[in-house]
Amino acid sequence: MNATVPPPLPGVHSQPKISAYAIWSFVLGILSLLGLACFAGIPGLICGHLALCDIRESNGRRSGQGFAMAGLVTSYISTTICVVGLLAAIIVPNYIKARETSMRNACINNLQMIDAAKDQWASEHQKQATDTPTESDLLPYFDNHQFPHCPAGGVYTIGRDFDPPACSITNHILPPD
Repeated sequence: MNATVPPPLPGVHSQPKISAYAIWSFVLGILSLLGLACFAGIPGLICGHLALCDIRESNGRRSGQGFAMAGLVTSYISTTICVVGLLAAIIVPNYIKARETSMRNACINNLQMIDAAKDQWASEHQKQATDTPTESDLLPYFDNHQFPHCPAGGVYTIGRDFDPPACSITNHILPPD
């Protein structure tokens, strides 16, 4: 039995087949929007681009450009969201740590200035080691005659002349001499 396929009738065109890559791109694009962005987004992009190449090179035998474009758009959106989320997961904790370190260092610098002002006050006024200055006593020894404040919102305790000043925030500690 040797059956031959009859030629197409004149004026009747066969329906182009939808590219399998276009269908896969569309399905993967939808899956990537449903929460599988990191797993389905990039394969959806690959299938979408392969589908467009396949359709373009098929000379009308393949269709599905709409499916391919929809898959590309959804895959690009979800992949972008995934990348931004990953970058944020890396950047935000580092930013918070850098900010806390910066505030701690600024506070320690303020504590050193308070300590130096206490030493100067005690020296100029012949004070004993047990004497305790007030904020107003130390104001002349600061720039613009303003007492420093902890950038993290801590409260400073000046203490006696021989005691180092302290901040109410736990890890804001003046290092020992």
